Amino acid sequence: MLRSKIAGIGMYVPKNVITNQDLTQYMDTNDEWIQERTGIKERRYADRTGETTATMGVEAAKIAIERAGIIAQDIDFIVFATLSPDYYFPGCGVLVQRALKLKEIGALDIRNQCSGFVYALSVADQFIKTGMYKNILVIGSEKHSFGLDFSTRGRNVAVIFGDGAGAVVLQPTQDPNQGILSTHLHSDGESAEILAMYNPGTHANHWGQYADFAEAKIGEQFMSHEMIDKAQNFPFMDGPAVFKKAVVKFPEVVMEALQANGLQPSDINMLIPHQANLRIAQFVQQQLKLGDDQVYNNIQQYGNTTAASVPIALCEAWEKGKIRQGDLVCLAAFGSGFTWASALLKW
Repeated sequence: MLRSKIAGIGMYVPKNVITNQDLTQYMDTNDEWIQERTGIKERRYADRTGETTATMGVEAAKIAIERAGIIAQDIDFIVFATLSPDYYFPGCGVLVQRALKLKEIGALDIRNQCSGFVYALSVADQFIKTGMYKNILVIGSEKHSFGLDFSTRGRNVAVIFGDGAGAVVLQPTQDPNQGILSTHLHSDGESAEILAMYNPGTHANHWGQYADFAEAKIGEQFMSHEMIDKAQNFPFMDGPAVFKKAVVKFPEVVMEALQANGLQPSDINMLIPHQANLRIAQFVQQQLKLGDDQVYNNIQQYGNTTAASVPIALCEAWEKGKIRQGDLVCLAAFGSGFTWASALLKW
């Protein structure tokens, strides 16, 4: 039976380290307040002019390609996950294709926010298993720092997010002791607006109680002064509501993956949760009764890099020798939409 394996993995984070103390220049906050609520000590911010979501993805991709033992021209498909693309359109996938001078291959962009990389991995897995492609480049990359509200008004969101990218090369394998065992994808749009960026958007007068968020005159539909005055061009998050949902769906989707393969939490060698909030990860660890050596977190250093957080954490854990050949690895994510997902694999 044909399976997909991660043949190469890479990550890239910007050089600019932004500490909690640095943020106090712009908003009423402090290190203790941020760490207590999120676990974050610092994060990375991309260069304002030289680094973009796509360029960071390219740097991570170069490392993954080299570690896979192939050259860029061997890549036959791209799946790029992000919520912060370089352009409103086109997507980042084609920018990677151009930058790496790849063949005229397909490029697919995934918009599933924090769950984006696991969704992208699942999509790529299907293409590999059917034999359609043999070397798929899967990237998760984010440049949040360009679009956050760095004021006391926006501090609950701004202190959480950071920039960075991770990438893997997926290849086929017939080794029964290696590869992706299963992926599991879910969504529930009932509370979509409690973690969202309302504008720019085309939702005026279409979403009931949220219609007033986009009352714009002709010629102002894309972005009006009123939208900017109301801070609707920045992300909005009802943190407590998101937390309550996440701590339920995170362990659920991990257990779903384990049960689908006749396994239990004690079988996991390494759980890589999406780096949303250290408190969420710790709660999930307790729920699943996992030891500290079975869960990898690096939100303390990088913040929440949404679609990039799973591949960055996976790459860093592997580089530190915490993931070895034959290990059972579970990837799990929960985020805006709501969407949540898991992937179980043998390294």
